Amino acid sequence: MSATVLIVEDEHAVARGIQYALQQEGYTVAVARSGEEGLEFATSQAPDVIVLDLRLPGMDGFDVLRRLRAAGSKAPVLVLTARDDEFDKVVGLELGADDYVTKPFSLRELMSRIKALIRRAYGDLADAAGGRVIRHRDLVIDLERRRVQRGNRRISLTATEFEILRHLASRPGRVFTRRELLELLRDYEALDQDEKTINVHVSHLRDKIEDDPSAPQFVLTVRGVGYAFAER
Repeated sequence: MSATVLIVEDEHAVARGIQYALQQEGYTVAVARSGEEGLEFATSQAPDVIVLDLRLPGMDGFDVLRRLRAAGSKAPVLVLTARDDEFDKVVGLELGADDYVTKPFSLRELMSRIKALIRRAYGDLADAAGGRVIRHRDLVIDLERRRVQRGNRRISLTATEFEILRHLASRPGRVFTRRELLELLRDYEALDQDEKTINVHVSHLRDKIEDDPSAPQFVLTVRGVGYAFAER
């Protein structure tokens, strides 16, 4: 799964140009035409990076940025500012923006800055190629290198915990029964036949990746059935 970039820009030509360039680089792209629409998407869908025009009609980019940070969003934000407008740059950075580009800008520079933001925010996991990285909010799962990270914190999982997470996260929303997980793991590691073994491993996994294991946000329990990974 590629990184998701949200573009909040009311100028159609500018938004379309950025969208096309990002898609050519393999990113998943969403476009919002207003501050209100951008804020709604950012808070509900948790994109990996946000490209935000500060001079939007209605709810401007400053207000969007202020509300995002107040809501606890840590997604990297690159703001688009008017040429030589020092005020926009300073206020944007003070409100929590991570970088800025002044209009008009080159798409090559914009792509470079977005890639740099992803590397800084998600560490070396951001460099994995071939779509073998799964991201959900600030959880990053590198399937190639078998590494897991939340924000800047590397998480150490056992082989069994990683395999459970991999199977669940690869198909978000799909419910796996405990028996199915046992079957999927059997070829990888000899496990006890008791399905309760899965419960123990999931509990340990939650202890490591969840903020509150008793109210999980990633690995969810489907009562009476099994487990599922949260949908975006």
